[in-house]
Amino acid sequence: MRCSTVEPWLSLVSDHSSASPMANSKPKPGSEPKSHSRNVLELLAGLNPSIPPIPPVRSLAITTISDSQTLVFIGTVSGDVISLSLNPNTGLSFHLRLNIIGKPVSSILVVSHIGKLIVLSDGFIYLLDLNSLEPVRKLSLLKNVNVVSKRFLSRNYSINPISNGVKGKEDGCFFAVAMGKKLMLVELVLSGSPVILKEVQGDFTDGIMCISWVDDSVIVGTRSGYYLYSYASGLSGVIFSLPDSSVPPRMKFLAKECKVMLMVDNVGVIVDSEGQPVGGSLVFGEASETMGEIGAYIVVVRNGKLELYHKKSGNCVQQVSFPVEVGSPCVVADEEDGRGKLVAVAAGSKIMCYRKVPCEEQIKDLLRKKNFREAISLVEELQNEGEMTREMLSFVHAQVGFLLLFDLHFEEAVDHFLLSEIMDPSELFPFITRDPNRWSLLVPRNRYWGLHPPPSLLEKVVDDGLTGIQRAIFLKKAGVETAVDDEFLLNPPSRAGLLESAIKNMTRFLEASRHKDLTPSVREGVDTLLMYLYRALNRVDDMERLATSENSCIVEELESLLSESGHLRTLAFLYASKGMSSKSLSIWRVLARNYSSNYLKDLHGANHLQDTTKDNSSDQQTAVAEASRILEASSDQELVLQHLGWIADINQVLAVQLLISEKRTDPLSPDEVIAAIDPRKVEILLRYLQWLIEDQDCDDTRFHTTYALLLSKSALDANEKEHAIPNSEGVNQKEMSMSDRGNNSIFDTHVRERLQHFLQSSDLYDPDEVLDLIEGSELWLEKAILYRKLGQETLVLQILALKLEDCEAAEQYCAEIGRPDAYMQLLEMYLEPINGKEPMFKAAVRLLHNHGEMLDPLQVLERLSPDMPLQLASETILRMLRARLHHHRQGQIVHSLSRALDIDASLARFEERSRHILINDDSFCDSCHARLGTKLFAMYPDDTIVCYKCFRRQGESISVSGRDFKKDMLYKPGWLVTR
Repeated sequence: MRCSTVEPWLSLVSDHSSASPMANSKPKPGSEPKSHSRNVLELLAGLNPSIPPIPPVRSLAITTISDSQTLVFIGTVSGDVISLSLNPNTGLSFHLRLNIIGKPVSSILVVSHIGKLIVLSDGFIYLLDLNSLEPVRKLSLLKNVNVVSKRFLSRNYSINPISNGVKGKEDGCFFAVAMGKKLMLVELVLSGSPVILKEVQGDFTDGIMCISWVDDSVIVGTRSGYYLYSYASGLSGVIFSLPDSSVPPRMKFLAKECKVMLMVDNVGVIVDSEGQPVGGSLVFGEASETMGEIGAYIVVVRNGKLELYHKKSGNCVQQVSFPVEVGSPCVVADEEDGRGKLVAVAAGSKIMCYRKVPCEEQIKDLLRKKNFREAISLVEELQNEGEMTREMLSFVHAQVGFLLLFDLHFEEAVDHFLLSEIMDPSELFPFITRDPNRWSLLVPRNRYWGLHPPPSLLEKVVDDGLTGIQRAIFLKKAGVETAVDDEFLLNPPSRAGLLESAIKNMTRFLEASRHKDLTPSVREGVDTLLMYLYRALNRVDDMERLATSENSCIVEELESLLSESGHLRTLAFLYASKGMSSKSLSIWRVLARNYSSNYLKDLHGANHLQDTTKDNSSDQQTAVAEASRILEASSDQELVLQHLGWIADINQVLAVQLLISEKRTDPLSPDEVIAAIDPRKVEILLRYLQWLIEDQDCDDTRFHTTYALLLSKSALDANEKEHAIPNSEGVNQKEMSMSDRGNNSIFDTHVRERLQHFLQSSDLYDPDEVLDLIEGSELWLEKAILYRKLGQETLVLQILALKLEDCEAAEQYCAEIGRPDAYMQLLEMYLEPINGKEPMFKAAVRLLHNHGEMLDPLQVLERLSPDMPLQLASETILRMLRARLHHHRQGQIVHSLSRALDIDASLARFEERSRHILINDDSFCDSCHARLGTKLFAMYPDDTIVCYKCFRRQGESISVSGRDFKKDMLYKPGWLVTR
């Protein structure tokens, strides 16, 4: 099945050069709002209408008992403590109600781990049961209390025994109370009785207005500033002072981070348990009445308006307004266990519970508003806080990518696709190729959150996007705002420019996907469709690079497309990469012939350009090189010989290389190769035979003889050309030099040098056949080599001495013969040359001078010509006679020395034989140690004595001591030999 989807892209992209200037501009997602607002909180429930009216609320607390039960405790100005049950379906329903003393309830603290409520009313502290609100127990020990705060422990808190820290929460309930200027730390034991742990008389002259107890540190707020008291060390100090004009101090314990936010007017400073600032300050719109915490956000309430600020960025992400009774303060309560899911707000007699919108819904809301950057930031933030997985971040990146793609922001879309680790390349296949296709079943049927249309061809995506832009332009003229990018509205892009951008960025994604670990089917789709996109953009270099590299392209999907579009080189590379060598070679053959025909047309054309012909020649050589590269590794002999001819017509060097390649596993048959080589391509045959003989050590006499004959013919031709050069008078020198370069394209040495070397080194050719070929030529040195092979010494000397006049070679040949008559024969040739040639007296003198000792002086004198000048030969003959006399006397000396040595040896032998030895009854064999008595015995030159039996076993040359007298001779002094 062939994908034809990309066909219209070619014409569309080609028209891009005439498109409007906007076609080249990079679209930016300008529709993203700059506001950080989003819906983090949503109203969960209000008071059930069936609940009787309640007095104005003074204090508020909330706790989650289980996943299905949440209780909200209300303290009223009339002294009531009301317990409400929170149900998302029915709202806040009445649970319990209790009136303590009829005085306003200033504060309610939930101590869930002991099941108690700590209630502050009229300066006294009461204990109530968390579930039943009864019995009510008054802690009479504590009076005139104006502030109370329970102790919070951080996750990494540990008691330091050296510093006497307070024991952990599992051992009891701890809280801090302020009574005017006095601070007291109290433990509530299991019996319910308070025990005062510490009474602090600090510098709290202005009166304590707020308290937070974290680990072993108590942070105190007064009108003059904030102080920190350490229970472990017993020391207190100022954190920072407040200006005189500031509002009363307020603080909020942040359960999620176990830190405390200290307020200075409308600025919140977050400090740790040591009182050290952590992170930046939070700046609110105005000073708040009360504050709460929900997850990563701070809830600020004032004048009937709830604002939500992000702790890290400080941005106000949401504002909620609610009705408020005039003169009634607002109260906020959150889950102090750090869950961060619920927050309750009370204003007068009205109570509302808000819950945190699920993270996915927040992200969806941002995406619907096209606030993509904020959506990604939110997901990253949630991931860092452990509330969202890395897979979810990848999911959102992919979702944002699809939304940007349908908004025609293709570059940004692909950027997000690349950031997604779960994005499968097959998800983009429907944008490139029409369904149904080979990969239709691979595409995941995943619509994500349904925020974007289903996948469709890029051409349709662009057309629909342009239609939407035109509609938005019309609506904007009518005064209606749309979500389309303002840049698109002011300068609408062209269809060709958008389509080109889409294809380029799809190509970028598929290129990156090739480096991922994909299934074979998906990898096939990626590579095949990437080739389609390259072709649509006419990126020929990228097409060929993909085809030549390791790829998973489906050839059946591409061959007709590439063939029809004229990308035959790419198709040839693709065939080769898939092992379809025959098809690839056929294409290279066609391309080489086309290049050749174009080259001939350019040569015969009237106005051909040199650059064009060079390009054609280069392309032709490239085609031949690629075909040769395939054939070098191929062991298919029929295929190799089938394409040998046209490759040899263009480049003989590559033709030889593919024949002698060592890359193939099975060698070619020499007989078949020689038969297939064009007889006119002599140099190819010569180079192949040279490879067989020299590199492959072939000992077939047929090949040696054929090689010698071919070399001889080439040498004859070269010799004729050399003799023709002087007659040309420079007219055809350029053509001759070009011819020489052609001849030297395979061999680096002259043909005669190769012929001479081969004739000397090989003994397997037939010298008679070669002689028959060159008999009438001027190849005298070659003839000499052949005659030498045949043993024709006289002819060899005649050629060397008379034809070539190479005296040194002639004398060397005589030395090789090694007989004196050879030198005499050479002397005769010098003195009496044939064919009327003048005597070579200088050569004769040279011979007498160098090798006179090998000649008989009488014979030399007899052979000397009467015409030879006396001054040339006199000195040489005199030297020769003296050398002869010296040689004779040396012989006499050597003869006398040899005679003396012989006499000395005879005398020593005689002395050895005339030696006597005494054998008695105590004498024994040095080998077997047997007594000799009357036995036969033998004595060695080193005076060892053995019996005859041991002598037979030992032998004559090896004594009992192991000395071999044939290898290690024993010398005894004589009258001549002294060692």
